[in-house]
Amino acid sequence: MSVPLILVAASGLAREVLAALAEAPSGFEVRGLLDDAPNLAGTTVGGAPVLGTVEAAAEHPDARFLVCAGRGASRAAIVDRLAALGIDGDRFATFVHPRASVPRTCRIGCGSVLLAGTVLTTDVGVGRHVVVMPNVTLTHDDKVGDFATLCAGVSLGGHVVVEPYAYLGMSSSVREHTTVGARSVLGMGAVLLSDLPADQTWTGVPARPRQRTTPDTTTPDTTTSIGSSS
Repeated sequence: MSVPLILVAASGLAREVLAALAEAPSGFEVRGLLDDAPNLAGTTVGGAPVLGTVEAAAEHPDARFLVCAGRGASRAAIVDRLAALGIDGDRFATFVHPRASVPRTCRIGCGSVLLAGTVLTTDVGVGRHVVVMPNVTLTHDDKVGDFATLCAGVSLGGHVVVEPYAYLGMSSSVREHTTVGARSVLGMGAVLLSDLPADQTWTGVPARPRQRTTPDTTTPDTTTSIGSSS
């Protein structure tokens, strides 16, 4: 018997998961989505009905849930709201695309999503509510913390640690034995050769802290702000 599944957040990620679920048997039967956007109520997204807001999860005691917000902080906020409704632990589904490679030596936490082309080699640990986009490569002994996001084409060398809530942009790569700090951002196409501290954004090849630009105060500002009467 198939398990009823509800996706939370009617996002692009949710549509990708829906498309993947339609490709091959998964043991899940999609019941619909939950999203707070008023304009989505009563509509369909990716062929699945929008059943209501996040709080409507309480109306589905037999279902499991998969949080599909793109950013880790957004997923965490939704998980907290669901926990307040008594939904936690094994009420969260884990989705691994049938074309992902996950050996028995690897561990995937509850609520995580691994899309097509993802390759885990051996002894890789992926935490809770992690999102791994298509064609990501995680090599031996990598550890990915809860609520991290790895965008399409990310490659990690061996023994890399990605701490919770980190965000790795498309086609970025990380040298072996390197740490990506909690809540940090590694930019698209960046090549990380040394540890990235928590709460920082690094870009470039090799990756370095992103430089803040200073506004040019010598040029008059001729822009008009929204809502101005001029």
